[in-house]
Amino acid sequence: MRPLVLKSVNEDAAGSLCVDLFDRRDGAPDPFGFETYRRDPEDGRWFPIGGHGARRFASSDAAWAAALTEVAWLAEAAA
Repeated sequence: MRPLVLKSVNEDAAGSLCVDLFDRRDGAPDPFGFETYRRDPEDGRWFPIGGHGARRFASSDAAWAAALTEVAWLAEAAA
């Protein structure tokens, strides 16, 4: 089952970087996570670049707090 994206924030209007907050929906006690993605300008596909996708959090709030702390541009873009 694919994770359910709960929130997606783009870095800027060009949309070349984004952070997704997601719920893995796998029944684990810590199903939430986040990842940073880059859009490939040649074909428009998104690729994970942050190395955060395997991390697990017990709540969406905890995952979002970690993302805000660890992704330099996110706090300003999410405001």
